[in-house]
Amino acid sequence: MKILVTGANGFIGKNLVAALNNIRCGNDKTRAVSIAEVYSFDTDTPPEKLVEYCSQADFVYNLAGVNRPQNAEEFALGNFGFASKLLDCLRSCDNACPVMLSSSVQASLSGRFENSEYGKSKRDGEKLFFDYAASVGAKVYIYRFPNVFGKWCRPNYNSAVATFCHNIANDLPIRVNDKNTRLELVYIDDVVDSLIGLLCDKACYCDYDGLNVLPDNNGKYCYVPVTHTATLGEIVDLLDVFATQPATLTMPKIADGSFAKKLYSTYLSYLPKSKVKFAPKTNADARGSFTELIKTADCGQFSVNVSNPSITKGEHWHNSKWEFFIVVSGRALIQERKIGTDEVWEFEVSGEKIEIVHMLPGFTHNIINLSDTENLVTLMWANERFDPTHPDTYYEKVEQ
Repeated sequence: MKILVTGANGFIGKNLVAALNNIRCGNDKTRAVSIAEVYSFDTDTPPEKLVEYCSQADFVYNLAGVNRPQNAEEFALGNFGFASKLLDCLRSCDNACPVMLSSSVQASLSGRFENSEYGKSKRDGEKLFFDYAASVGAKVYIYRFPNVFGKWCRPNYNSAVATFCHNIANDLPIRVNDKNTRLELVYIDDVVDSLIGLLCDKACYCDYDGLNVLPDNNGKYCYVPVTHTATLGEIVDLLDVFATQPATLTMPKIADGSFAKKLYSTYLSYLPKSKVKFAPKTNADARGSFTELIKTADCGQFSVNVSNPSITKGEHWHNSKWEFFIVVSGRALIQERKIGTDEVWEFEVSGEKIEIVHMLPGFTHNIINLSDTENLVTLMWANERFDPTHPDTYYEKVEQ
């Protein structure tokens, strides 16, 4: 299958082309589709290439459009004029392959978009595609996208999420006129998944009641089934938490598939080089060092412990806290003894064979570096974050 993507240098276009090329090159084997060529067309592409690509394409994604013109007339030229040119080119090549159109919720001309010049140009583009489908018998897929967010979106342009992520990541000011303003949002990966599904004729169809999606297998439009709603205030509050993570080391509770998870991935994509690397606080003494790495909202924390040669660490127990010790470099002897008993359990471990050892509640425990010359490095996980007001840690030697 040969694919043409117009507007290939735009936000959605870049993400879609990257995903299509991953399929083409065999980097993504999860998709049930075979792609031979991906033709990218944008404003910097020689115009004559459009005829060449249209003559060979088996599927066309039309993502080209104008969002922020100098004047309203440019909306019609960018959002209607090019679409007309594309369809005329397909006609001249006698190519009735399926075509997808990127439209906008503003094309509903409902509510706050009632007088939107951008929406009018998108509505005209939709009619053009519907008329084209009726005249040549081609299948068309028309999406009215809400606010799309994700990596590679241009900040300070037409996406509040992109602007907030970029500015907060780069310590620049943001302006929020009304924190209660609610946005409907769709994540770029969900958009790309939906668009690639079209290659296998897997579309979610709908109609519209104003701005509201009405799922309907016989509907005129297509939609991305996974969307999110959030207020500007909620978005900024989440981004503030993400921005302080290097200082707090705390990873907030982020559910799989949640808006927060997708927003965090988006935020990270805007980090400048100076913030990609950061150093957590290390507590060091004559025995070695201990560094807290990551704390979570509800799943404890990760730390790394370095023991100098021949050093014993630990010799304490917990009532409720439990831990995993994972030696990743060096050789160690881990000892545990149930409080009130004399039997000592011993576990010899090394970085040559990664094993996980439970530190059990009610068992005093230690870890001994068996080398006289090399440091011992141990990754440690505790089921709860350390709380200095309730450390639940009590000294008692394992071997009495």
